[in-house]
Amino acid sequence: MPTVERDAFMLFGDSITQGAWEPNLNALGQRLSHVYSRSLDILNRGLSGYNTEWALPVFEQSFPKREEKGARVQLLTIWFGANDACIVPSPQHVPIERFKENVVRMVEMVKSPESDYYSPWTRVILLTPPPVNTHQRGADLQSRNPPLALDRLFETTEAYAEAVREIGVDQGVAVVDVWKLLWDAAAHNEASLDRYLTDGLHLNGAGYERPKASAADSSDQIVFNQLIETIRERYPEMHYENLRPTFPWWAEINWENPSESLYAKSTQSS
Repeated sequence: MPTVERDAFMLFGDSITQGAWEPNLNALGQRLSHVYSRSLDILNRGLSGYNTEWALPVFEQSFPKREEKGARVQLLTIWFGANDACIVPSPQHVPIERFKENVVRMVEMVKSPESDYYSPWTRVILLTPPPVNTHQRGADLQSRNPPLALDRLFETTEAYAEAVREIGVDQGVAVVDVWKLLWDAAAHNEASLDRYLTDGLHLNGAGYERPKASAADSSDQIVFNQLIETIRERYPEMHYENLRPTFPWWAEINWENPSESLYAKSTQSS
């Protein structure tokens, strides 16, 4: 009997993606792994400290080429900008036009029929960088030994978030606007961002996911909730509630002759 290779949901990004699996946060990766546990494998391709310039060669090694057989990446998130937006002389800084070119390159690698990585079944979702709390960030850097100067600015990161929004429109792909979500949740008060950020840059548990107070309270829909809502709206066939399990639910097993019903099936209903 051949080994089953399940289709995948790949999260590609910097430390904010990598941290989505941090213990005790009940964060993005953990929540996705839970809701898609029977249908898709969640692949963590978060790269702490990386900008898009360094990430591109890794993406070329991480995303399967079109001729490669095996599991398909059905959903792909691309979440960069927090490091690219570092200010000069940081080695992580990538000029905004180059940043846009790099993100477009990643999207087109997947979407263009001329690409070696062309994957017509992959649904791409871009995420904007979150806002920076320069009060928190500055205090964190000053507490280090030796102390470090502030490396990010609120307005600069906002510009990179806007660049991601523009790419989403130009490329026709979905965007989860993390910058706006957290800024609205903080009532447009930079100091209040400390409710959602651990150090002025990285998300805490509340930033990755905060329970909704009510169905109408959209400000409570932080990253996990908004990502799931975006999938529901833009790619409903890939929402976890609309996917069949790879293997049947226990009540669907033929109890008299189990082996007949225990074969992997497509998770998509059509």
